[in-house]
Amino acid sequence: MNMSEKNKFFIIISACLLGERVRYDGKDNWLTDAALKQLQNQGRLIPFCPEVAGGFTVPRLPAEIANGDGNTVLAGKTKVVNNAGQNVTAQFILGAKQCLAVAQRHGATVAILKENSPSCGVNCIYDGTFSGKKKAGCGVTTALLMRNNIDVFSEEQIKLAVEFLKK
Repeated sequence: MNMSEKNKFFIIISACLLGERVRYDGKDNWLTDAALKQLQNQGRLIPFCPEVAGGFTVPRLPAEIANGDGNTVLAGKTKVVNNAGQNVTAQFILGAKQCLAVAQRHGATVAILKENSPSCGVNCIYDGTFSGKKKAGCGVTTALLMRNNIDVFSEEQIKLAVEFLKK
């Protein structure tokens, strides 16, 4: 971190929210939010995709967590599988660890991540049946960041995240 970055706060953000085409289906989840745009213009946002960092290609097969969430994955009690039945837990954990390392390197204490994702879901993820049903729970990256004292907000909570940063 250089001297000009010492007085600057940084926020980890799901790369798809800034228009990067890194989703499993090759699309993005681009948000046109004024507060995000201002943070981006100030150089405070660090876009990151844990799934790409974990070694997945774009596009890739969709994956979900059955019988738990990111916390139970990290505890070794459940796994992440794609819709072909392949266990892809190791890639999800690797991507989460890389996201944490980037956050720590930049001193980021806040993240804004994509709701519903098996990596980034904050309050809700898909239920593991590949039926489009959702359940309460967080993704693997969110769970790891929260365990390491990083406050995580979903894209639905941007105003709350910005208010939190003002404290």
